[in-house]
Amino acid sequence: MLKTEYIRDAHNLLIGTLTTGLANGDIVVRDRNGKILGHANTVFHTTRDADGRLISRNTADPGLLFELHNQ
Repeated sequence: MLKTEYIRDAHNLLIGTLTTGLANGDIVVRDRNGKILGHANTVFHTTRDADGRLISRNTADPGLLFELHNQ
């Protein structure tokens, strides 16, 4: 089952979506234009950017991808 959650900033503007529901525990993170920013894996507790580079091996936090993207 796919589930879409919307991420908004402090001004209630849409900054991205998290599309969840993949069988392997992945969370695919997209910006407001639908471009994939990366993915987080809840089984292995890793977060990777769109190029597959490891951002975190301690936590599967999709929020890390939005922070890196906005810098």
